[in-house]
Amino acid sequence: MLREKKTGINFLVVLLLFFFPFILFSQKRLNESSLKIEVNKEKIKYKEEINFDKAQKFFFEKEWDSTLVYSMKQLTKNNALELNDYCHYFRAVSFLRKKLFKEAKNEFRLVSKKFAFYHNVSFFLGEIALEQNEFKLALGYFNFIEKLPESTYDFKKSDVLQNIGLCYLHLNEFSKAEDYLIENSELHEAQKDTLLLAESYLILANLYYVQYNDNKAIPYFEKAYALSKKIKSFEIKRMAAKNMAAVEENRKNFQAALVYRKEYEIWKDSLNDQNKVWAIADLEKKFAVKQKQKQVDILQAENKVKAAERNGFLASSVLLFILFGTGVYFYRQKIKNNKIILAQKNELDELNATKDKLFSIVSHDLRSSVNALKTSNGKLLENLESKNFSELDVLLHNNSTIANGAYNLLDNLLNWALLQTKQAYFYQESLHLASIVQHVEYNYKPLMLNKNIDFKNDVNTSDYVYADMDSLKIVIRNFLDNAIKFSNENGSISIYSRPSSEEFCYLVIEDSGLGMSKATKEELLKETVLLSKKKNDDIIGTGLGMQLCKSMINKNGGKLEIESEENVGTKIIIALPKFKNNG
Repeated sequence: MLREKKTGINFLVVLLLFFFPFILFSQKRLNESSLKIEVNKEKIKYKEEINFDKAQKFFFEKEWDSTLVYSMKQLTKNNALELNDYCHYFRAVSFLRKKLFKEAKNEFRLVSKKFAFYHNVSFFLGEIALEQNEFKLALGYFNFIEKLPESTYDFKKSDVLQNIGLCYLHLNEFSKAEDYLIENSELHEAQKDTLLLAESYLILANLYYVQYNDNKAIPYFEKAYALSKKIKSFEIKRMAAKNMAAVEENRKNFQAALVYRKEYEIWKDSLNDQNKVWAIADLEKKFAVKQKQKQVDILQAENKVKAAERNGFLASSVLLFILFGTGVYFYRQKIKNNKIILAQKNELDELNATKDKLFSIVSHDLRSSVNALKTSNGKLLENLESKNFSELDVLLHNNSTIANGAYNLLDNLLNWALLQTKQAYFYQESLHLASIVQHVEYNYKPLMLNKNIDFKNDVNTSDYVYADMDSLKIVIRNFLDNAIKFSNENGSISIYSRPSSEEFCYLVIEDSGLGMSKATKEELLKETVLLSKKKNDDIIGTGLGMQLCKSMINKNGGKLEIESEENVGTKIIIALPKFKNNG
């Protein structure tokens, strides 16, 4: 029995070591507001330093490669020490986000201790040490931060407590680890943060389990598993199920362990299903075609049976009347059957043509993007050898634009396939509409700057809608992306609220772009249309974005309207159910 228990413990220790880096590097909650304020002061003070201005801009936009390029340009000049500190800090964080820990550590060590945000440096160095299993070194950094007043640092106290607890756990100082991890868990309970609370319960459970304290460990495993049902994180769901499987195996309850193992595999597969989307979509399409063909065959068979029954009945009547009636009947039946068969054949042909066109356009767009990226990378290598930094900047931005376009295409395809196969996670809740729009807008500002588009956001801050957050973001992102795509240089885009009704809030996305004809608008709003026909053939699109948006708006209980004139612009009006219980 002891050997069996040890086997389970060894398994959980390995599991714990695998799980800790996820906790550390997925939950960074640094508050950038104070850092941004100080950086703006430096930007004004050193307004002639263009490279510093660009480096800080890309840093806060999380464009890590561009941050590395411009911060290095700034460091090659003779700068004030304070600017050097900011540049080394920008570079260190960029390397850290790219999982280049050695380079990040080197840059952090170049930041002077006079740097206003040196406590952030200590925190990051502690996490790198923890990631590299240097637990005593990590503990020194976190103990230094623990002694500081909570108001002086930019991260949550629970982050520091959790990291210290992890250090003591790895050092086998279980009593100290327990004190810190329990305090961390109590903070999360007070904050009612379900995701972080589930994480803290998993750590506490493993702490007790490696000490053979099942009476304390198993309730925490069960709490973590129960909370995992309420969150969207596949990783937490997967780890909670895997831990419960190990617990049941040690209890010799293999039937329950098998159930948890199967659940673990489901969540594991959910993280890897992206590679199966194309195959699933193709199989679903083929299945639909076969089902339609079966319906046609059944309908033809039923029609023949009915014709035979009627002919038998008419045979008992006067021969002349039978001949006349049979002739009329067969003629009309033939026309009717031909119309039904023709309509169904056209529908099947349209489905097949849609599928073929979808694959053709998607493969064409992806091939074009990859080819453009390949060509651009060749130029990038040439300019890297010649150290032509200005051209490198242009090429990096070009690569980013190409990659974003290909990513948006694949993202829409994935979401459409998940929606068609009913695998998409969907949970409606109260959402602050202005915050959702602001979050999406932030990701598209660089694209609007490239086309010099004047953008305005006048969404009513008092509007709360009842919708699924992920699907709402996909809808807003697609329509904003279209507005940018079809807008000319120096155009304008506005997102604002129309007066809401008793049932709905109205969000309007208006652009001054190409617009569309009435026929095109009506075709786009048809439920059966998959591929959208654009007026300009040079602008190729699969139409998946529009189909995806219509499906997701309908699923949220909303409505979609389009107002547009050619060469004037387009208004997309999205009606979303109002959240009525907001106090």
